[in-house]
Amino acid sequence: MSNMALLIIDVQQGLCEGEHNAFESALVIDRINAVSAKARAAGVPVVFIQHEDDSLLKHETREWQLAQGLHAEPADLRIRKTTPDSFLRTGLEAALKERDVVELVICGMHTEFCVDTTTRRALALGYPVLLVADAHTTEGNAFVTPRQVIQHHNATLTNISSFGPRVLTMSSVAIRFDA
Repeated sequence: MSNMALLIIDVQQGLCEGEHNAFESALVIDRINAVSAKARAAGVPVVFIQHEDDSLLKHETREWQLAQGLHAEPADLRIRKTTPDSFLRTGLEAALKERDVVELVICGMHTEFCVDTTTRRALALGYPVLLVADAHTTEGNAFVTPRQVIQHHNATLTNISSFGPRVLTMSSVAIRFDA
């Protein structure tokens, strides 16, 4: 068993349809499924993190559920959160320590919010991060396109060195857990 864990952040139905449908969400889900299959085959814990709030992602609603097409197994871990930081007021850090995890692979939604915040917090907690460069996405905003947000974060997060641990990016195809 590896000392890594795969975090799949906020890939929920309400962020994959209608006005909040994230950029290329179906393609991103396919890539996440490929990465999670490799992780499970290597004995790497897969952790689904689900955001909840009082508007779009109300707990237990259809929109809060994991996105259609996203493959989950009964043994996968589930973490509920209420902020962009997957560690804040959740059991994530304890679950990782219990499994002796020392490195994280991160993918999911939304790039500039929960993926970014969780990645930076992971670095602050001492976890090196492998960011799946083609398996995180967003809606974008009035100033930048989703593709620009994704490219910006792939470049920016890999240039942060002040925490000690670093972020590396790798495509979903290139990721290997058994090495």
